[in-house]
Amino acid sequence: MPAPAQEGPSALPRPGRERPGWSASPGAHDGRSAAAARGAQLLADPLTNKDAAFTEAERDAFGLRGLLPSRVLDIDEQVAMELEHLRRKGDDLERYIGLAALQDRNETLFYRLLVEHLEELAPIVYTPTVGQACRQFSHIMRRPRGVWVTPEDLERIPTLLRNAGREDVRLIVVTDNERILGLGDLGAGGIGIPVGKLALYTAGAGIHPRRTLAVSLDCGTDNAELLADPHYLGYRRPRLRGAAYDELVEAFVEAVAEVYPRALVQWEDFKQHNALRLLDRYRHRILSFNDDVQGTAAVVAAGMLSALHVTGEALAEQRVVVVGAGAAGIGTARLLAALLAQAGVDERELRRSVVLLDSRGLLYEGREGIDELKRPHALSRADLGHLGLDAAGAADLATVVRRVAPTVLVGATGVRGAFSPEAVRAMAARVRTPVVLPLSNPTQSAEATPAEILEWSGGRALVAAGSPFPPVRRGRAHRLVGQANNVFVFPGVGLGAIASDAREVTDSMFLVAARALADQVDPERLAAGALYPPLGDLRRVSRALAVAVAREARDTGVGRAIAGGELEAAVDAAIWDPDYPAGP
Repeated sequence: MPAPAQEGPSALPRPGRERPGWSASPGAHDGRSAAAARGAQLLADPLTNKDAAFTEAERDAFGLRGLLPSRVLDIDEQVAMELEHLRRKGDDLERYIGLAALQDRNETLFYRLLVEHLEELAPIVYTPTVGQACRQFSHIMRRPRGVWVTPEDLERIPTLLRNAGREDVRLIVVTDNERILGLGDLGAGGIGIPVGKLALYTAGAGIHPRRTLAVSLDCGTDNAELLADPHYLGYRRPRLRGAAYDELVEAFVEAVAEVYPRALVQWEDFKQHNALRLLDRYRHRILSFNDDVQGTAAVVAAGMLSALHVTGEALAEQRVVVVGAGAAGIGTARLLAALLAQAGVDERELRRSVVLLDSRGLLYEGREGIDELKRPHALSRADLGHLGLDAAGAADLATVVRRVAPTVLVGATGVRGAFSPEAVRAMAARVRTPVVLPLSNPTQSAEATPAEILEWSGGRALVAAGSPFPPVRRGRAHRLVGQANNVFVFPGVGLGAIASDAREVTDSMFLVAARALADQVDPERLAAGALYPPLGDLRRVSRALAVAVAREARDTGVGRAIAGGELEAAVDAAIWDPDYPAGP
């Protein structure tokens, strides 16, 4: 008989029988069964619909005879057909809309297609195409996904969460829509980011879609273009600020604790100040993390560790310049300092080993325009003197690079051209193999292109970018460009936290995730210039990270006690494989 999509790699949970693993981790099976639905109702639920894959026996048993074309297809035939449909479309936004329609109709098929063609389709369901989709949200939306919470819902947020109809949500991705990718305030259209992230959680780590929920804290918008659009679907008010904003976030957190007490909350695309302070305020209170802050940092750490496999240098010898002191930049500086401290770098050297620049230059004590969040990363006057920098030199990236002699240059600015030829050449003049990571996306916001960086460094740089770039031709060879994409981190961290029933997501979990990710890059790919695995390996990579994270949670006492031989099984039990259940 047809039933909801399977919640693990093999056995199908039936009503009255919990699937091993879910009872200990993501919660017992919710009891929904296709046996309770018939005919058009069965076809209307994307988690029970199989379209033309319903067998002859199922069509008779569930009143589907005559509601489908006569031919029965298997899921592989359906995947081929859907791929043909997508490739016929004229542009990526149309492909995005087509994939969204498939997800609304048949989630199992959507995820099977995504898993099998992830390298081709991830840039459509997420960056860079999702940015365009968020901008056009009010004009392309066909069927809403997720939950919207506005200031008018302050007293009824638990009801809104229950209205989603999901009894045991284990993963929530929430945004307030203010810093969508590098595009800024996109109002209600920002929901596309949580929806896309959750699709990658399911495709990349196997977290069952019925256990996930996208949430938009629609606090209004200061985007004048949206407010002037007569078709704008969001909360048409100026963006909520101050104490009223904090009250709404607090009410949301309390509602999650009440309705979904075992859920992991991922804060997504909050603007710098809110991103960091909300992370610090709630990370010890509810199971939560911020991917823009911590996921980005772990991806950078993994890239640096991967590079060491090529250069043979010691971790303690690394020096990093981070350009961009927003949430991602500060998060990266925090985690890299912790990584270098593990390698034995003392506190005084740490300040000089990881330096941070904002739009006005290097952060140092006494400089104007340094707010409270940036202050811990400001160099002392003594450090500035040690590096031979004055106020004028500290304002220029190329001069800072000459004085610091970084082995790693990280861009988190959202500004095209933030890496100048002079800065990259200065770096290449001081180190044998520069590691340069222009992280900003979408593509047009990258601090420099991989081709530019390789040209300026004389072909010696190891380059990875936040957005996908094709290989770069250098002489007779092609240099691969790895994607420094958070998708290599957040699905595995989330899966590991859920499988271990973690009470908190700690910095040490991101450090072990970074080390595990670096270990997933094969030598041939490293030799070709890529610091990260291919996206097509994401499920394998996410499982490795999840095992490492679950082990760290157990060993540090924030996760449940899982016997050594059972830890991998606990992770595997939480992984859903998108396939149809057997018939009646």
